[in-house]
Amino acid sequence: MSFQLICFYAFAAVAVGAALAVVTLKSPVHAALSLVLTFFSTACLWLLADAEFLAIVLVLVYVGAVMVLFLFVVMMLDLDLDPLREGFVRALPFGLLVAVVMLAEMLALIGVRAMDIQAPADPAAAAGMSNTVWLATALFSEFLLPFEVAALILTVGIIAAIPLTLRHRTGIKAQNPSRQVRVEARERIRIVKMQAEKPAAANQETPAP
Repeated sequence: MSFQLICFYAFAAVAVGAALAVVTLKSPVHAALSLVLTFFSTACLWLLADAEFLAIVLVLVYVGAVMVLFLFVVMMLDLDLDPLREGFVRALPFGLLVAVVMLAEMLALIGVRAMDIQAPADPAAAAGMSNTVWLATALFSEFLLPFEVAALILTVGIIAAIPLTLRHRTGIKAQNPSRQVRVEARERIRIVKMQAEKPAAANQETPAP
């Protein structure tokens, strides 16, 4: 087994483990750090496949924006931020662990590049078709089941996100779609008749100098 293949399986194992940690850890800070590690490990897999553009876009866009996403989720769930600030020091060892794993992955990638391992032959060129045709053929024939499972997982995630954001809470102003549909025209606007001019008072008190 080559060193490149060992790195591939190691990066894949870290990505799967970090993805499971995102949905199993109770601490939102640990879950966010695990999500960063998942994205970074996926970017390392793409670098092994010579997809440098996709890897750098994943790191810059998703890893850079995941903290902003985390803040939006915290605001939507109306969590108490004081315990999060107090537990910053407790989250430091987990953050250092994530940093060490990311450093090890970067050193492994540097080792793969230093060994100057030749990339495998392009399967699309070997099949005599374009990348788009080869990808569509492989995705909807050989890998159809994993593709459908991924689509099902995304659908379940969307359905689970809706109850989290639309749950009933006290003191929150929210729209009532059924009431909006049943509203009538006379309820939307109220015409109030009033005089165009109001006469000034006869006896106005003079302001004090």
